[in-house]
Amino acid sequence: MKKIKKTVAVLAVGLGLFAYANPALAAVGDQGVDWSVYQGDQGRFGYAHDKFSISQIGGYNGSGIYWQSTYASQVQSSIAQGKRAHTYIWYQSVTNTTLAKNILDTMLAQVQTPKGSIVALDVEDGVANTDVILWSLQYIKDRGYTPLLYGYKSFLSNNLELGRISSKFGLWLGEYPDYNVTPVPNYNYFPSWDNIQIFQFTSAYVAGGLDGNVDLTGVTDSGYKSGNPSKPATETPAIAAGKEADKVKGSAKEVGMTVKVNFSSSIYATGEVIPDWVKGTSYQIIEKSGDKVLLDGIMSWLSVYNVETLDASTSGPTVNAGQTHVVQYGENLSIIAAKYGTTWQELSRINALSNPSIIYAGQTLSVTGGQSVATSGYCVVEYGDTLSGIAAQFGTTVERLVSANEISNPNMIYAGKVLNF
Repeated sequence: MKKIKKTVAVLAVGLGLFAYANPALAAVGDQGVDWSVYQGDQGRFGYAHDKFSISQIGGYNGSGIYWQSTYASQVQSSIAQGKRAHTYIWYQSVTNTTLAKNILDTMLAQVQTPKGSIVALDVEDGVANTDVILWSLQYIKDRGYTPLLYGYKSFLSNNLELGRISSKFGLWLGEYPDYNVTPVPNYNYFPSWDNIQIFQFTSAYVAGGLDGNVDLTGVTDSGYKSGNPSKPATETPAIAAGKEADKVKGSAKEVGMTVKVNFSSSIYATGEVIPDWVKGTSYQIIEKSGDKVLLDGIMSWLSVYNVETLDASTSGPTVNAGQTHVVQYGENLSIIAAKYGTTWQELSRINALSNPSIIYAGQTLSVTGGQSVATSGYCVVEYGDTLSGIAAQFGTTVERLVSANEISNPNMIYAGKVLNF
């Protein structure tokens, strides 16, 4: 969230009084994050165990209504990763119900999280009015969402009759002693008050900064049946977009299946950073080794748990002789090859490209060259492999491997190289 300078109150509260007050609720003790535009189109989680996100849709900054361009895609990303997505509205200097109704009608019409989910008002700056906040929270509740008031105890208690509000609606309060990386709540700095449902315990959840929150009451289950993001109370466009078929789980993924890289994946098995353009795009698994897979057009190993299956079929698309493709902005040969069940090497060969890395929007490429584009298979060279050993393993010859892969020196191949055979 947008932060302002704050005073930190040192108030010791026992963990047992809050964190597990209602163990019957599945989400009690779950941790999660909140996002604004600073976390980008897909947002970012701090840890694999995070269970929810709360994204800013936009709000009112004292002079006008504004939107966060990242809101819808952040909700999509969160749902795609199996997290419970929620919403908050920046609510600065909203001092009359006419203005409040205009803001809320505008925002609630575009909420992408399901009915029943949290819609919080972020009140941490400007002029605040107790009656207007109470009216606004009730207005959100009447429209089928779970209202919460977010802020810092010092600001809210100094500018509002906070007891009147907390007697009717839940609070989401932030308080922390410093800006050191804090992966778990420090309840010695808990901002003690009635009806606190979410505790934002740090703005440095991970190195580089990220808000970390803990659910104290199970409120982040709201809008999700049994806390399951795949079974929301209602469907929304963002949720529909975030749901991709995941027909094959874990290590059951096999060569030939079409997959997409999870938004939450950060590094390849080699330790290299996965670029953003890779995520959410469809690829075909061309090689599998244990719990690692190699994708056509990526050529770097990924964990099977970092990819989601889109289609359990192992058959590639049908390609007609003489078919062509017009290059679109942002495409490369690997992306185009994946669409047609071929390889970037084959596309480069049949189009006589002098530099496969350089293609331009509007360029027409042949995707068949009047012959089959399919190769017999792929092999990823491992440490200690030789061409003769690979040829024997896959029932081919050294000569064919040299020809198919344009190898200038058959005695020099390197680990990680992808060979067609």
